[in-house]
Amino acid sequence: MERAEKAGLVKFDFLGLKTLTVIDRCLKLLRKDGIDINLAEVGTSEPKAYAPLAKGLTAGVFQLESSGMRDALRKLAPDSIEELTAIISLYRPGPMRNIPDFIERKYGRQEISYPHPKLKDLLEETYGIIIYQEQVMQIAQVLAGYSLGEADLLRRAMGKKIQSEMDAQKARFVSGSVANGVDQSQAEQIFELVNKFAGYGFNKAHSAAYGVVAYQTAWLKANHPVEFLAASMSLDRGNTDKLLVFKREADRMDVVINPPDINKSGVDFTVADGGIQYSLAALKNVGEQVVEHIVAVREEGGQFKSLGDFARRIDPRMLNKRALESISKAGGFDKMNPNRAQVVRGVEAILAMANRTSTEAEIGQNDFFGGGGDHGAEELPLQMVEPWLPMDQLAEEFEAVGFYLS
Repeated sequence: MERAEKAGLVKFDFLGLKTLTVIDRCLKLLRKDGIDINLAEVGTSEPKAYAPLAKGLTAGVFQLESSGMRDALRKLAPDSIEELTAIISLYRPGPMRNIPDFIERKYGRQEISYPHPKLKDLLEETYGIIIYQEQVMQIAQVLAGYSLGEADLLRRAMGKKIQSEMDAQKARFVSGSVANGVDQSQAEQIFELVNKFAGYGFNKAHSAAYGVVAYQTAWLKANHPVEFLAASMSLDRGNTDKLLVFKREADRMDVVINPPDINKSGVDFTVADGGIQYSLAALKNVGEQVVEHIVAVREEGGQFKSLGDFARRIDPRMLNKRALESISKAGGFDKMNPNRAQVVRGVEAILAMANRTSTEAEIGQNDFFGGGGDHGAEELPLQMVEPWLPMDQLAEEFEAVGFYLS
């Protein structure tokens, strides 16, 4: 970075935020139901969006998910975009020590004081606490008469902690403040105070952008929880721990998660029957390509009518035994046969029929006999197997899903 800078080049940071994709998917799910939302037109002061934050219900809310942040939110109970921006800036090593004072001052339990009366307008929004780099620059402008360019050099010098630069900046700050009628000893104290904060001051423009995204996710979650949680789970479908967090959040919000269904589920988590339709691709040992094949077959020939129908239509080269066992254990075939033990035991029979049908199709045997591939009511022969006991079924489900879904 520094060498590039000396060569006259500019360094840019591009943040690839998964959250932006979550928001986009959520809005697309809503459009499918005829709800078209432009988040740019949604205000940032809706109490319904802030209320869950005060209770620590922040799963899926950008920047606000950690346990420590949830604890801070419960105490602060933010009710404005300014406070969201501030808490995102404060919740980092260094400035974190100011969180208790920020909360106490918000609720009037601690007196709000300012380093100098001239700084009241600059620091009123943050209850007299210096949080942002922009505040450091504005203090230098207001008290010491810095230009914007000089103020930026001060900010950078404070961030880099280069002693020779700091000595020069202190002399400039104090002399400029004295020229503006500030007592010299007070000017020196304010410089040291500003220097302490500048070492870990956060860029407000950065934090405000984060605050807006945090609010948008909180707003979507509060107003459209089914679509928001479905979109969030889709982006974390390979992370069992995160899926469990969303499952628990859905339970708390009375959002129903429908179990995997071979006739309804796809690669992503979707919205169906007023709830979230669990993804087949989120199951253990079930790859995305397997699910894409199942969906393609379903879209081409309609829903699967039975296990036999499923076996005759799928390509055995696309599915393996472990994938079918996972789908069975998770309840993906429950609508066709609720005896999961029997279905799991019959996985090899499903694959055998799939292979036989595929081979017959390749040699044209179906057409030769004039059946056109229509096996009518022919069903898959399965062994008689006792259903699993409830605890055994839960254990098998856990193995396939990663947690107890039912």
